[in-house]
Amino acid sequence: MTSSEIQRVTVLGTGLIGTSVALAASRVGIDVTGWDPDARTLMRAAATGALAAADGRAQAIAAAQLVVVCAPIAEVAPVVADALRDAPEAVVTDVASVKGAIVGAVSERVGAIRGGMARFVPGHPMGGSERSGPEHASASVLDGIVWAVAATPGTDPAAAELVERFVAAVGARPIRMTPERHDRLVAFVSHLPQVASTALMGLAATEEADEPDILLLAAGGFRDLTRLAASNPALWGEILGANQERIAEAIDRFVVRLQRLRTEITEGRTEDVVRSFDEAKRARLRLAAKPTVRAGVGVLQMEIPDRPGALARLAAALGEGGVNIEDLQIVHSPEGGRGTVHVTIAGSEAVTAADVLRGEGFDPVRLA
Repeated sequence: MTSSEIQRVTVLGTGLIGTSVALAASRVGIDVTGWDPDARTLMRAAATGALAAADGRAQAIAAAQLVVVCAPIAEVAPVVADALRDAPEAVVTDVASVKGAIVGAVSERVGAIRGGMARFVPGHPMGGSERSGPEHASASVLDGIVWAVAATPGTDPAAAELVERFVAAVGARPIRMTPERHDRLVAFVSHLPQVASTALMGLAATEEADEPDILLLAAGGFRDLTRLAASNPALWGEILGANQERIAEAIDRFVVRLQRLRTEITEGRTEDVVRSFDEAKRARLRLAAKPTVRAGVGVLQMEIPDRPGALARLAAALGEGGVNIEDLQIVHSPEGGRGTVHVTIAGSEAVTAADVLRGEGFDPVRLA
């Protein structure tokens, strides 16, 4: 898609995702207008240079070719229906993380609106952050992420294709699927991780009442697993409430997995435990890399000083050595002063990467 195909986009809701969408659209030359019911949020979003702030919702969508609704789940359906009514030529999409409930609610509201459901293309960018607000937005939030395009049987194919071209233009990867399939899959890979993270953090917090030092012992693994527990509670209450049956099924299956692993451990079935860990490790390594390098990846671990420029020096060294970083994670030490970095690269580049990093004074250890 070129910027001339879609020239005018309106974003309704200028929080983290809405402003990130606006920033990504602006960088490819698309004019973006934004509106938010919270005037202060709208002004903070406009200050990023991502969009022109509209005085009202009707003004925002007046000339839009595409309207992207980035409202809380409970507000998506009425905002979508209003946009379909007030912008009769525009295609309307949304970014809510649940699709079935949204489609049903919009369908009930469209009534005699011209074009109705034909111009509505449900969507969900699979990216974001535990942070919120336009000040944490970035066009890079969309870079390379999967963006589900959950067209319904009543969606005009041309409308779905327009959304897919827009998604590709802003740097994401459109994937077509039904709303029902979307909700089933995200229950496992998005909603369940949030539930597990929250439950684990809650368990540790409860234990802290009797063992005040427990969180002082929390190392990188615990911090990685509980990062999502810092997410917006109200937002997740809405999400889980809108996908109850699917998330309940995911939790049940997760419990079965935990119980099976518990049995393997308590019965001393070490070989089965190792097999379970090995299967999970191999699956995780495939997840950490792009499809072009999933045939084999390498993971290097090293400590770096916790000071400005340290991570940049590491990345620059690999870049100068011709090594592409496929994934990177950093965990700061609770004692301060240093952090542990995990760098994922193509397996064929692991030796070169280790040599390059040693030449820069790092001490990498290959984990995979």
